[in-house]
Amino acid sequence: MRNFNFFMMAFLVLTIFSCKKVDYAAEDNADASEIAVATTDSVLGEEYIPEPNTESYAGLEENPFESPLKTPLSTFSIDVDNASYTNIRRFINEGQKVPKDAVRVEEMINFFKYKYPQPDGQHPFAIHTEYSDCPWNKNSRLLKIGLQGKDVPMENLPTTNLVFLVDVSGSMDEPNKLPLLKESMKILVKELRSTDRVSIVVYAGSAGVVLEPTSGENKDEIMDAFDELHAGGSTAGGEGIELAYKLAQENFIKGGNNRVVIATDGDFNVGASTDDDMLKLIEQKRESGVFLTVLGFGMGNYKDSKMEILADKGNGNYAYIDNIQEANRFLGKEFKGSMFAIAKDVKIQIEFNPNHVQAYRLIGYENRKLNAEDFKNDKIDAGELGSGHSVTALYEIIPAGVESDYVPSDLKYTKIQKVSENHSDELATVKFRYKKPDGDKSIEIVNVIADRKMSLENSSPDFKFATAVSWFGLKLRDSKYIANTSSSEIKKLAKSGLQNDDEGYRAEFVRLVDAVN
Repeated sequence: MRNFNFFMMAFLVLTIFSCKKVDYAAEDNADASEIAVATTDSVLGEEYIPEPNTESYAGLEENPFESPLKTPLSTFSIDVDNASYTNIRRFINEGQKVPKDAVRVEEMINFFKYKYPQPDGQHPFAIHTEYSDCPWNKNSRLLKIGLQGKDVPMENLPTTNLVFLVDVSGSMDEPNKLPLLKESMKILVKELRSTDRVSIVVYAGSAGVVLEPTSGENKDEIMDAFDELHAGGSTAGGEGIELAYKLAQENFIKGGNNRVVIATDGDFNVGASTDDDMLKLIEQKRESGVFLTVLGFGMGNYKDSKMEILADKGNGNYAYIDNIQEANRFLGKEFKGSMFAIAKDVKIQIEFNPNHVQAYRLIGYENRKLNAEDFKNDKIDAGELGSGHSVTALYEIIPAGVESDYVPSDLKYTKIQKVSENHSDELATVKFRYKKPDGDKSIEIVNVIADRKMSLENSSPDFKFATAVSWFGLKLRDSKYIANTSSSEIKKLAKSGLQNDDEGYRAEFVRLVDAVN
């Protein structure tokens, strides 16, 4: 009887695990339209067995508070990406818990537009700073640093050599992947001029060219090429990248906008496919002078970690397209900022005055931090700024003489050093370095920030809203550096900054805050 029970249990287990069958026959060699995936119903009834979630995100450790006496310089690369925000929006809208490592606070802040002044001098961006109270820690303050890129008219932007690299592997065969991708690409194509050139490379089990360089005037031909794409096969991402860059270099326009646009779920599984493989490959391609845009699609097996590496290390930007409205925003309304760099390798370095600052903490930008010596090293890669783009960074500051749980006060051997009493009205000095899109030598700008704080109530709507977004991001990350996690207070602060919201994105953010306890 004992043996009979054992065999019956074994039979049931085998039955359950075999209830879903997938036919991958001739997957790599078949035409995409011939690849089929067949699912049988469970023999135990119409039971649905969901696919396992294999999404991957790079781990991030929050920036700690630093003493300006011990660490006088804070250095980082700008980041115009906003993929994290749209991905978070997707999780919340579907009623799912947001993975902690999916939250990159700087990308949340930089999803939104801010009313910064346009540059009026020789540099391609203007600088704006604001200093006020911190709502989540009563003894802290916040410094906001904003860069506003010059809005260049479309007719004055350089001719484009654009290579689309489209993932048509089997994992893309879902409504929110290849079908959404194709409709998204059509939005971008509508923005092209007759002088622009477009090519399309696809990859699945192998890579190939499906559209040779074609004038942006022939929009129907380009869109027809996208319509013909079908999903099926494994994912040779590395091979696709090699071919796309080769095509971009063969058709390189000197002084033009040469760019590869990768559209994928990031689920590479053939050839060079690990995060390290992608890092080595894209760092090599960066030297070609070709810029990069990474567009992420889908869910369930989404590989955010790979996508971020490609964008961060490949002179690029990165967006997650969760719906056609987001495609219209990023590829249509913000086409110039997304596709045309006006400055590259933009770095920020800030020195805080110890007379006024006991400790500081950069909020977000964890994977964009640089060593102090990297600031003047023109060989070190940094972020790109697009036409009309803005970039915002927030520092939390613990003023001198203020008690805080985040600053040790009982040190025995480390004594407070004597600091200069000169520049007593200065909070900090911030330096920026950037290169022209086709340049190799960086240009430096220096700006002094006065020690003048205004109350949060009297701060600008942009300051209030950026602060609310940062606060919400820190809450989603379960940050150890925030004392107040009240959603109602985050919502109240965000609502006080709803000005400059023609597109309704700020109001949408308030609804997202409302949906999270």
